[in-house]
Amino acid sequence: MAERAEPVVQDEAETDGHDEARRARWLATGTGALLTLAGTAAALLRLTGTAPALVPAAYATGAAVCAAAALLGTRGRTRRALWLLIAGTMIMALGDQFD
Repeated sequence: MAERAEPVVQDEAETDGHDEARRARWLATGTGALLTLAGTAAALLRLTGTAPALVPAAYATGAAVCAAAALLGTRGRTRRALWLLIAGTMIMALGDQFD
C-alpha cells in the first residue's frame, strides 16, 4: 500500500530568509537605478555648464559604477552591489569637489 507523502512545510525562518534576500535584491537594484539616473542627469547638467571637463566625467563614471551595482543587485550579489554603490557615490562626490 502506498503511503501518502505529507506536504513539506517550510519553517518561518526559511521564508523570512527568502523575503529578506528578495528585499535586499530589490533595494540594491532600485538604489543603483536611482543613483544611475541622478548621476547621468548631473553629468548632463554639468556638461552644458561652465564646469571643467573632469566634473561631468566623474558624474558619468559614478553613474556607470552605480549601474553595475544595480546589475549585480538583480543577480543577488547584494554585498558587492553595496560596495559599488558606495564607490559610485564617492566618485560623484569627488567630481563635485572639482567644481
